[in-house]
Amino acid sequence: MAEQADARVPVLMYHAVAADPNDATRALSVTPEAFAEQLAAIADRGLTPLGTAELAAAWRSGRPLPRRPVLITFDDGYEGVHRHALPALAKHGFPATLFVSTGWLRGPYETGGAPDTMLDWDQVRGLASAGVEIGGHSHTHPQLDQLGEERLRFELIHCKEIVSDQLGTVPASFAYPYGYSDRRVRRAVRETGYAQALAVGNGLARRAQGPYALRRVTVRRRTGPEEFARLIEGRAITRTFAGDRALTKGYAVLRRTRQARGRVLGAGA
Repeated sequence: MAEQADARVPVLMYHAVAADPNDATRALSVTPEAFAEQLAAIADRGLTPLGTAELAAAWRSGRPLPRRPVLITFDDGYEGVHRHALPALAKHGFPATLFVSTGWLRGPYETGGAPDTMLDWDQVRGLASAGVEIGGHSHTHPQLDQLGEERLRFELIHCKEIVSDQLGTVPASFAYPYGYSDRRVRRAVRETGYAQALAVGNGLARRAQGPYALRRVTVRRRTGPEEFARLIEGRAITRTFAGDRALTKGYAVLRRTRQARGRVLGAGA
């Protein structure tokens, strides 16, 4: 049981899977060929992909995890997840989780602002029918920790209601847009009814992080075969993302300064 509690699980975070993405999504996209090769690497190494809800439920209950677990997740809802990723996942029989920003998807709830071609709801239903877990990713993809309480609750609840209406099932998992959250946001996610939530952090997920702050590692266009092997084997994660962490810490200071300034201005209004 101690080994189970101390398990470190790579949770892979993908965005677009596209041969020719636009400039807005290029850095965080992977080619269809690279994605297929990465799934083959997971299979060759004998890893066991899980859904997000499955991992969190096992950690919550204390049930044992399968041998060498790994999660495959997608953020936002890009069209290539259906066109390119789904056939590759089906080839290996791998589960995955897609976190959708409901206002970015094509259809009746579309608000605009999506950075590239997105899924429509028929495609989302197709993914769900194929066994992909559909989770929430807010409605319009804002930085949730920068929002007031009313707007925060709207982003969480509206997303959940739309997914429930379109799929007939209530989403159990959530991913924070941009990976940003704080205690207030995590509490709101829990109170909205999501059972678990994923951040970024570029580190391995552990039970001790709690169900609302599970870490992921970013897969992007420049992730080569050797780096991908390190990610899924949990090796040299700190070294791999050292530059990202420095930038993230600097931006976090800037964001906290903006938050504090906003509170001061709000108090003086």
